[in-house]
Amino acid sequence: MNAKTEEKTSLILPPERKQQMAKMEEPGSLLAVIARAASDPTVDIEKMDRLLQMQERVETRAAEAEFNEAMTAAQTEMGRIKTNKENSQTHSRYADYASLDRALRPIYTKHGFALSFNTEQGGPAEMVRVVCIVSRGGFSRRYTVDMPADGKGAKGNDVMTKTHATGAAMTYGMRYLLKMIFNVAIGEDDTDGNVPGATITEEQAEELNALIDKAIEVKGGDRAEWLVSFLEFLRIEALLDLPAKRFNEAKKAIEGASRQGGK
Repeated sequence: MNAKTEEKTSLILPPERKQQMAKMEEPGSLLAVIARAASDPTVDIEKMDRLLQMQERVETRAAEAEFNEAMTAAQTEMGRIKTNKENSQTHSRYADYASLDRALRPIYTKHGFALSFNTEQGGPAEMVRVVCIVSRGGFSRRYTVDMPADGKGAKGNDVMTKTHATGAAMTYGMRYLLKMIFNVAIGEDDTDGNVPGATITEEQAEELNALIDKAIEVKGGDRAEWLVSFLEFLRIEALLDLPAKRFNEAKKAIEGASRQGGK
């Protein structure tokens, strides 16, 4: 091969080789290779098995990429959902599952998602573990949350039977998972004259979490219960929903609970 031929080959072959390699990574192309190998009686079974495993990994990666793209597209269409119910015990407002479902189902089904809820064993004592499987095409993602099912109210007194408590825990779990999966905010758009989005920063939320941890060290108790009671007291769904103007109030509330022996 002369110098001109070598130069021409080096210019032409690399791009073609890259295209061939890219096609080999496509699920359909790899499946064709497997089909040809399966028809060859001399092919090693172990090599065949490795080819099948490679095909599964390629298909899974492709399906996961499509899942993530569809999730992003769905979330861009989902806005803040207004509250429609009031908790008479905590005097706080929330959006019930039916309200969330009415707002979200048309969007996530349009983008090809299917949700399936169930419960499973393995949660802490007097807790119900609620599971949601989110599926789209050939890929599924699993989400779980443990919800209290002891029948106790915010003040620690019995407010429902164990059967009722279990059902309530399942409903609460479905509602919280639905919000978590699609990263949905709950509340009115009207900020009562304040600047929209004027909530505490992540650093301030971490500071509040640290104060809660210190309070638990002093007074004891379950962290989840402390946090739930604190959120109910402030009438918010999450720490990052706390208006910035109430940050100092929140700090004082935690410090006061720590000193006085209550949450």
